[in-house]
Amino acid sequence: MAVVEQVCNDPAAAPVSAKLKALLAIAAAVARSGRAVTTGHVARARTAGATDLEIHDTVLIAAAFCMFNRYVDGLATTEPDDPGVYAAGAQRLISQGYLPPPADPGHDG
Repeated sequence: MAVVEQVCNDPAAAPVSAKLKALLAIAAAVARSGRAVTTGHVARARTAGATDLEIHDTVLIAAAFCMFNRYVDGLATTEPDDPGVYAAGAQRLISQGYLPPPADPGHDG
């Protein structure tokens, strides 16, 4: 989580690869506007070793999350304040994946 916090606070100074920094810059541009992604962003990402597929996926994922964020904000949803809730969810995904929990044999439905 320390690296994630560093990336959130200052992606350019965070201890991640040059390729990831370039892809994060593309994602940040997408968050401002799809038209904010420049040929310079793409060139820097390619120079840092990003493939066209990685650049494409970065744009796609960033755009999808912008849509998701606007959707939940528009519905006035709330999120837990306790970071432990997210850590527990991550651990569940690591151990169980996205499959639903096994059905309770004593419960219909």
